[in-house]
Amino acid sequence: MSDTVSTLKLTHAGALKMLAAAVKKSEDMGVPQCIAIVDESANLLAFSRMDGAKVLSIETATAKARTAASSKGPTGKTPPHAENLMGLATGGRFTNLKGGLPVIVDGKCVGGIGVGSGTGDQDVEVANAALAAVKGAQTF
Repeated sequence: MSDTVSTLKLTHAGALKMLAAAVKKSEDMGVPQCIAIVDESANLLAFSRMDGAKVLSIETATAKARTAASSKGPTGKTPPHAENLMGLATGGRFTNLKGGLPVIVDGKCVGGIGVGSGTGDQDVEVANAALAAVKGAQTF
């Protein structure tokens, strides 16, 4: 058994590429957004609050990205009876708001993106545009 493993990693350059694609999609839609991108350990790699995006969406976009990366799945899918418990158990770092997607490449979760300030469906659309910018990333 080996003491180390090779892993895929979302780079800062990859996060910036995702951020640029998300900003472009948001501009095309006319919906200013807060966009957060984290690595596989839920550490922030890139963030933007576009002019006109809601200030409180800074927190929700970041929580969406962290939740998607740590759960390795889209946000907004937790049963309603569990979402408050999950929020309490994580000190408010978990959210069930739509707009968080994991960054999955070759079947491995390498990070997460969270988008907030539009409707949940608009947030997901922007997040998917960001995923499409990363070679081999799965969209949802």
